[in-house]
Amino acid sequence: MTSLKTLALALTLASITLGQACEAASKDLASSAATAHRHANADIVETASRAGHFTTLVAAVKAAGLVDTLKGEGPFTVFAPTDDAFKKLPAGTVENLLRPENQAKLVAILGYHVVPGRLAAADVTSRSGALTVNGQRLGFKTNADAVTVDGATVTKADLVCSNGIIHVIDRVVLPTEKTIVEVAAGAGTFGTLLAAAKAADLAETLGSKGPFTVFAPTDEAFAKLPAGTVESLLRPENKAKLAKILSYHVVAGRIDSTGAAKAGKASPLAGGALTITPAGQTLAINGAKVVTADVNAVNGIVHVIDSVLLPE
Repeated sequence: MTSLKTLALALTLASITLGQACEAASKDLASSAATAHRHANADIVETASRAGHFTTLVAAVKAAGLVDTLKGEGPFTVFAPTDDAFKKLPAGTVENLLRPENQAKLVAILGYHVVPGRLAAADVTSRSGALTVNGQRLGFKTNADAVTVDGATVTKADLVCSNGIIHVIDRVVLPTEKTIVEVAAGAGTFGTLLAAAKAADLAETLGSKGPFTVFAPTDEAFAKLPAGTVESLLRPENKAKLAKILSYHVVAGRIDSTGAAKAGKASPLAGGALTITPAGQTLAINGAKVVTADVNAVNGIVHVIDSVLLPE
């Protein structure tokens, strides 16, 4: 009889515990659903403000005059650095950026964290990058441990908002401030291209606002030309011919590798057409292989190629 009473008591306690667990789980699910509902019905700025750990980001958005934009219809995908992410910047950086005289620079940095359209986590992991509203391209990498955006780790994904989506990152990502000419000079492998651009009076153009897409042959690419070709092209009497060849490597606008692959062709400044085809894991431009794609510049984008393109 005692054992039956003990069993009955145990069953009663188990029933109570199970009921409490179910009730707690139900509350958790309801809370999660309510949180998701709040995010989905709040815009990007409201969501970031309510989260409590984007204080610096929200202050920067206000200082940059971007509140109305990020509260607009969109949609936008925002890679949002936390307050701790901003603290990783050198001392005084944030305070300096928030000054009115640095608003343009702040706009450029914030714009580098925003991609037009709605990219969910699955979209990010399936792509190698995306052009931002800043114009420059963010690079995405996915491995077994993490998803990174220009080296910043995504710590929380898919905060759905009424006008887009937020992915939380652990570091502020910074766009380059170098022009195409400065990027090429810093690489150390474009000596011939830079010399040719100067001889053809195109260096100033490639250092201007643009934007431009440049398919840039390396020094080794120029070395593949018949002996004496480069020396001949650099002579003053061949300036027009040199300018036409170099202009055949330049396209107006900013075309990243994804856009180039989709287009399958491009119209260079020299006239004619460039044919873009797959080449293994990369692309080929009129048969010249792209050895490094999507190198950002403040006034465009550079794709490094292994051969010089020659117009017909």
